[in-house]
Amino acid sequence: MRIIRLGALLTSLCMLFACGGGSNTDSDVGTNNPPPSGNGDSGCAGSCANASSFLTVDDVQKVIAQAVNEARALSKPATIVVTDRVGNVLGAYRMTGAPPTQLVNSGRGIVGGLEGIPLPSELTAIAKALTADYFSSEGNAFTSRTAGQVAQEHFAPGDISAPSGPLFGVQFSQLPCSDLSRRFNGIGPDAGPHRSGIGLAADPGGVPLYKAGVPVGAVGVAADETYGVDTSTADIDRNIDEFIAIAGSYGFAAPADRRANQITAGGLSLRYADVDFAGLTQDPAGAPAFASLGPETGGVIPIPLFFTGTIVRGLAFGQVESGIRPDPVNFPGLDAFVVDDGTGTNRFPPRDGTDGPDALTANEVLTLLRESLAVANRTRAQVRRPFGSPAGETIVVVDTNGVVLGIVRSRDSLLDAVDVTTQKARTAAFFSGDYAAADIASIAPINYVTGSLDIANGRISFTSGAASDPADYVSAFQAFLPQSSALADGAIAYSNRAIGNLSRPFYPDGVPGRPPGPLSPPIESWSVFKTGLELDIVYQQTVAFLIYYLQQSGLTVNLDGTDLPAFTDVPTSCTGVDRIANGISLFGGSVPIYRNGVLVGGIGASGDGTDQSDMVAFLGLHNAGITLGGAIGNAPTGIRADTLVPQGARLLYVQCPQAPFLNSTEQYVCEGK
Repeated sequence: MRIIRLGALLTSLCMLFACGGGSNTDSDVGTNNPPPSGNGDSGCAGSCANASSFLTVDDVQKVIAQAVNEARALSKPATIVVTDRVGNVLGAYRMTGAPPTQLVNSGRGIVGGLEGIPLPSELTAIAKALTADYFSSEGNAFTSRTAGQVAQEHFAPGDISAPSGPLFGVQFSQLPCSDLSRRFNGIGPDAGPHRSGIGLAADPGGVPLYKAGVPVGAVGVAADETYGVDTSTADIDRNIDEFIAIAGSYGFAAPADRRANQITAGGLSLRYADVDFAGLTQDPAGAPAFASLGPETGGVIPIPLFFTGTIVRGLAFGQVESGIRPDPVNFPGLDAFVVDDGTGTNRFPPRDGTDGPDALTANEVLTLLRESLAVANRTRAQVRRPFGSPAGETIVVVDTNGVVLGIVRSRDSLLDAVDVTTQKARTAAFFSGDYAAADIASIAPINYVTGSLDIANGRISFTSGAASDPADYVSAFQAFLPQSSALADGAIAYSNRAIGNLSRPFYPDGVPGRPPGPLSPPIESWSVFKTGLELDIVYQQTVAFLIYYLQQSGLTVNLDGTDLPAFTDVPTSCTGVDRIANGISLFGGSVPIYRNGVLVGGIGASGDGTDQSDMVAFLGLHNAGITLGGAIGNAPTGIRADTLVPQGARLLYVQCPQAPFLNSTEQYVCEGK
């Protein structure tokens, strides 16, 4: 196996790209801080959340009123959404004159993918809020701007010689068709994590909300008419959505030492926001009370499939009602949390596999989860503060049918990881099997669409454009390696990192002028809204949900001149292929599982740096194999993807950090395994 040894941090690049991300990140103005720890730190490192850590109705109203105050001062009426930490919509407010839609536009002149589709502004506001929600913890506070920074083809965005972002492609998770994310019960808040209507957002305007150092939700805003992405971090933007969201967060702002600009990835500081409270048009502390907002200003709105129209309180993360709770019985001494249905029942307890005589047993799954979580607990976090915190990871085991056999989480792991880690585990098991080529080819060809809204007549019209056939990616993959039976013979073990290598618009990643990987379009037709196979296999159900939502909102939907019949909600499969039901992931953190050379599943980890996640999955599987007497383990070294050198550039299998463990100087911990 090829192990990459990382060099010194690129601090000079951080200076070059003004990595602080604006002037907002060094002030605790607008925060509601926990008691100080005595060491200059804000105090919370994963254990502050309790039964009182939630947004009240008054809190939600205050956030909305502060956001409205800034929007009025800017003369930019907005749609404002507040969520709790597990994705329940607690309040939604539309100001009079707010744009009903935001048009998907990366700014790169790209045709196809989601480009050119008008999205309801309430759905984009939800996506922005959920992104900030699901990417934040007691150890880190990220915004939708942060997400956009780490999901693009270059990191830092705008540096054309740099490789892709560490979470490349993460925007196509938390989809409305996910079989992991829960759906609104039609009544009020319940156990999460909850789905987004359009995945995660790369567009600024989603900001996390904190109380006493604990993330309790987020605010998302749609005020301009574009749903896009900041393609350069070399300057400071004046993003209207972000201005309004920052204003809404006053009094609930993240502690300054937890914000993204205090955290590095690949040697570069992340970006939190391009405005601070002092830079706002109005002082949010002087915002009129919510009760004073008359009907001429706007009003609370229902959101079909997400919100009844009555402002409600949020749920307390870590309590049974939230869907995330501790499990000291199955994971003694590991400070483990599991995904609950809200009544005390684990949704994904360890279980036997479904794929024949070599299937994983429930005991093997439990051992995999325990050993991987033990690795995470020893691992020095990359994206959490204070320094010296353990990594926050979610670990998922699946079989070769894509069935989830078990999930366990660190105490304060990011919530996006429930869906993303399942994508990762499935990606490794899927592409390593002899069924991948046929399964991909079974997914129906799609036609990209663009749309226009006729609000006066209550209509939205879509027009079909270019077609894309998933089967073409199989042919491209086989020609690229070149191996005529690739993805059809199960001969190569593919990690998530390897599949990600093959899904970048440049191969090797970050080398300008090179052709794309076989699972990506060329850079001339690539955008964060058109990523290749990753999007194309979930495109049909993503657009089908949008049509269903628009119909539920009372609009007539027309496609190519014909009014569409009534749609129903999308199934809990985004692809029609159970093995990758919620889609695939394109960044590190999973490996396939083998028993005596036979593929039996995949294990994924996510929630911290991608190198840390690679290590947790890889070493967790290795250690479980030792505990189980060699019954299962990593792929034989001779069939791992890093034995392949397509186009003269070797694929990567896993990339483990140097000196990764707390209170240890051990190095190169993945070597020889």
